[in-house]
Amino acid sequence: MCLGIPMQIIGIDGFNARAAAKGVERDISLFMLQDEPPAIGDFVIVHVGYAIQKISEEDARQSWELFDQILAESDA
Repeated sequence: MCLGIPMQIIGIDGFNARAAAKGVERDISLFMLQDEPPAIGDFVIVHVGYAIQKISEEDARQSWELFDQILAESDA
């Protein structure tokens, strides 16, 4: 199974960016979003280090709510 993780862009340097989610920061590639480059503050789905799609803040929040529920149930 593959997962795309919602993250917020906090810095951009060319086709590279710094993104954050749940207190974790990662360097990611923006190469796959050349047609629709994100800006600082935008939310993206990240898969294996690549931003693959821009999403709304609401979609990111809803995704994290679902991930949190799954993790809570797997710990029980």
